[in-house]
Amino acid sequence: MDYLRWPYPEESQSGFWGETTAIIDWCEENYVVSNYIAEWSNTLTNLGFVMAASYSIYCAYRNKLEKRFILIGLGFALVGVGSWLFHMTLKFHFQLLDELPMVYATSIPSWSLFSEIYHLKKNENNTSDGNSVAVNVNNSENKKIPLKEQLIFGGLITAFVSFLTWVYLVKQDPIIFQVLYGFLNVLVVSTSGYIAYKNMQTPTTKRNLFATMGLGISLFLAGFIFWQLDVHFCSFWIGIRRKYLLLPLGVLLELHGWWHLLTGAGVYAYVVFLQYLRVLSLGELNDFDFIWRWKFCPELVRKDASIGTKYSYQFLGPYVDKPFDSLPTH
Repeated sequence: MDYLRWPYPEESQSGFWGETTAIIDWCEENYVVSNYIAEWSNTLTNLGFVMAASYSIYCAYRNKLEKRFILIGLGFALVGVGSWLFHMTLKFHFQLLDELPMVYATSIPSWSLFSEIYHLKKNENNTSDGNSVAVNVNNSENKKIPLKEQLIFGGLITAFVSFLTWVYLVKQDPIIFQVLYGFLNVLVVSTSGYIAYKNMQTPTTKRNLFATMGLGISLFLAGFIFWQLDVHFCSFWIGIRRKYLLLPLGVLLELHGWWHLLTGAGVYAYVVFLQYLRVLSLGELNDFDFIWRWKFCPELVRKDASIGTKYSYQFLGPYVDKPFDSLPTH
């Protein structure tokens, strides 16, 4: 079977795209598969990211969700395209197109969630007699967030994103960028978790909310572990790839590529979680059902939608073997 494998050629620091100008060069050796693609695996794995984002956009449009979810999907699709160009060329301007859109895309759910939690807490304070009282999310007066509040949080998020962009362009230090971006993500996760807690209307709602949120976070953390292993044990992986696996099997140990695939799937799951959370916050649960395609892929669908695949109502739960009907409420 050796004829199905071939040794790695020597790494080259320049190819079709010329000399590397990016301030980060990942563990994958440059131009060993193609003279036209600097990092083969790190480039092609972005297809998973773009496909997941594109399907998210399609679902948001099909389900007639708010435009914010189409913008979120477009933002994360741009991350995948930028990452593709960055890993293909290793040029600094494409590195910016890879990293900065991650912040811009995250700023949209940040604005939505921060506005919503402020409005939620304000209503709790207004309806409380001194003790914490949960807000009835189905109350119409609690659904609409005043434009003034949305503009305030939009301005704050814009200021933070602008500051982060300026810091990165001036300092060109990826560590500063990664820390601040990580801080923004921690705020998003904690805020959405609190809002999810306030929207637990039934045991089924609770299971699906936390299963989807947990799936998204777990996939992202798994990708982060692969990323760190790729960074800190690079020489080890290169040795295994060159000495034992060879090409094409060596691409399976390109761990930064696994980061792309896992985070792409994680982002999709978390966007579905945010869609479901928003539907619950608006009191529109009766218009939608929450399903798990093939028991593991979450999706929000309208009740009148046709489904062409197997699905369950719970994560890894039994398949539904009857005509599609409303989600159980117990």
